[in-house]
Amino acid sequence: MFERRLFFHVDWFLFGAVLLLAALGVAMIYSTTYVRLPDGSGHAGREFWIQLYALAIGGIALLVCLTIDYRFLAEHSLFLYAGLLGLLIFVLVAGDSAMGAQRWIAVGPFKFQPSEFARMTLALILAMYFGENRRGARNTSDLVIAGMFVLVLFALIVKQPDLGSAMTLLPVFLGVAYLAGLRLRLLAIAAAIAILLAPIAWKYGLKDYQKSRIVIFIDPEQDPRGAGYQPIQARVTVGSGGLRGKGFMQGTQGQYKFLPVAHNDFIFSVLAEEFGFLGVLGALGLYLFVILRSLEAARLAKDRIGAYLVGGIISGFTFQVIYNITMSAGLAPVKGLTLPLMSYGGSSIIATLAAFGLILNVRMRRFTN
Repeated sequence: MFERRLFFHVDWFLFGAVLLLAALGVAMIYSTTYVRLPDGSGHAGREFWIQLYALAIGGIALLVCLTIDYRFLAEHSLFLYAGLLGLLIFVLVAGDSAMGAQRWIAVGPFKFQPSEFARMTLALILAMYFGENRRGARNTSDLVIAGMFVLVLFALIVKQPDLGSAMTLLPVFLGVAYLAGLRLRLLAIAAAIAILLAPIAWKYGLKDYQKSRIVIFIDPEQDPRGAGYQPIQARVTVGSGGLRGKGFMQGTQGQYKFLPVAHNDFIFSVLAEEFGFLGVLGALGLYLFVILRSLEAARLAKDRIGAYLVGGIISGFTFQVIYNITMSAGLAPVKGLTLPLMSYGGSSIIATLAAFGLILNVRMRRFTN
């Protein structure tokens, strides 16, 4: 239940920064999808309106996750997890396909992507599991059980295929496990095993297009008009902004569609072109503020479940932000990972705002019994 006095403990600075990033994202989507007509006029693209609708739904989701006690949600996380598994299985059986992937469920004129809600659901169930377990993450058997929660989701999402979204589950697991007392020695062993298994994963685990992305990342000039076109154009877009940028809707790479899917995976590149290095610093400053403020919410949490929940959510969020930005700058292989709060994607913005509703919830209830 929501008590009126809790209203005064809401972190309005974090709430405002999240909304500011979402508003900046909507502005950039408007710019990149603007339709120019031959007579000189134009209108907003369809993606802009969909993002606005999703932002409104996401606001409602944030309020719901803020209002309901996070402990209640954690205690029922197993049901949420089972529901998510059902949706992911349905996607594989009867989901909508696009661009060689089957990731969506059609809901009227809109498409719903269940995998976007995997990080939040995983953070809830891991926070409950480790929070109620006095041994924390120090016991290997407990880590194995917790790892099974991750592995099942990972396998279902990879099957779509969506390796990018699946990879974002790992930082959530590591964030919760680290706060719960995961020994760094175990991390070092896991990293060593991963390195040893890398050649096997390259030969048998990765598909041809995934291998191509890694090869093109190393040398995009191998195929400048094919697989290397997008990373090359992303670098050009980022570099063309200079110090102050070309101005809102005045860029060339994003406006004239030289950069494919600019409103989605490469929204940060367009931001750099239109607002320049100063705009990039402003956006990075907002993201840093959101991350640090969320970490403070974890520190101030009244119980371990709250701390672990915030730690898991913000770990996945931070990984996504860092990877997308480095990818936009040509410092990481191209992968279908959106920039949270800014990239186009209805399910992404709804899931992200709902997750921040939980973070605000934890901080707001730090004084309750």
